[in-house]
Amino acid sequence: MPSAGASKRKADPPDVMTVEQLCAYLQIAKSTLYKLAQEGKVPGQKVGKHWRFSKDAIDRWLEHRSAGGEG
Repeated sequence: MPSAGASKRKADPPDVMTVEQLCAYLQIAKSTLYKLAQEGKVPGQKVGKHWRFSKDAIDRWLEHRSAGGEG
């Protein structure tokens, strides 16, 4: 039986995230994410005029950064 707090938990992020979803996941401002994406400092790609980000690639990027890697 799920705990009482389970229903209040946020849903897991999707496998492919939009700018808004990734901002919430990373807890950063949209302007910061756009800058990082345009400079190629965060893994993502444009689909038409919209940015999309793979959760797996973002998680690997975060692990690499926390291990002392660049960008």
